[in-house]
Amino acid sequence: MTGEVNTRTATVRSRFEDSETAEILASSVRVDNTPEIDTRVEVGGDDGATVVTTVSRETTGGLQSTLDDYVVNLTVAEKIVQLANQQQTDTNTEYNS
Repeated sequence: MTGEVNTRTATVRSRFEDSETAEILASSVRVDNTPEIDTRVEVGGDDGATVVTTVSRETTGGLQSTLDDYVVNLTVAEKIVQLANQQQTDTNTEYNS
């Protein structure tokens, strides 16, 4: 045995319609990042943006668990942003009526 640690790595790319939403979501999930997790936003040529998260773990099971947690956290954050945007739209409609 050489003492080398084999790591498993996966990258999750999630595309959103606007960079503001992508930044909010990246910030939401980034708070749970460990040194083995990198989350960033890549802005494309159009108005959209992509949240890119790369995860490295020593075991396949650890990678799977971390990715599962990440996807759940991102999904919850996205739903909260959608609800907040809907609430803001509903409130603006009420005041403008």
